[in-house]
Amino acid sequence: MNIPKELKYSKEHEWVKVEGNIVTIGITDYAQSQLGDVVFVELPEAGAEFSAGSGFSVVESVKAVSDIYAPVSGTVVESNEILADAPETVNQDPYGEGWIAKIEISGQAELGELLDSEAYEKLVAEGGH
Repeated sequence: MNIPKELKYSKEHEWVKVEGNIVTIGITDYAQSQLGDVVFVELPEAGAEFSAGSGFSVVESVKAVSDIYAPVSGTVVESNEILADAPETVNQDPYGEGWIAKIEISGQAELGELLDSEAYEKLVAEGGH
């Protein structure tokens, strides 16, 4: 299981890469392995505002349709258009080319509520809930 140390994680299996006030968000290696082959990703619109915990994307796989929740509050500045034509990129490179969106965060406080890699690894070891 790939759990990069430099990222933050949500309990809903999203990862967050922090770069100043911009965060890149995707789903974890664990999440994509549970979903199976991803066949469609509904991307959030640039300019859309989301609160932490609200649904901001949908990932469809051969097994299920899953809501992806915003791990932090903010405004979408970019969506990964590659996923419109190649949704399988989420499976192939979940922490790289398979990112879903970049959000300008409303405030730094919510970042403190995210899990570090060790806490996320423990969550996954306990069955992912």
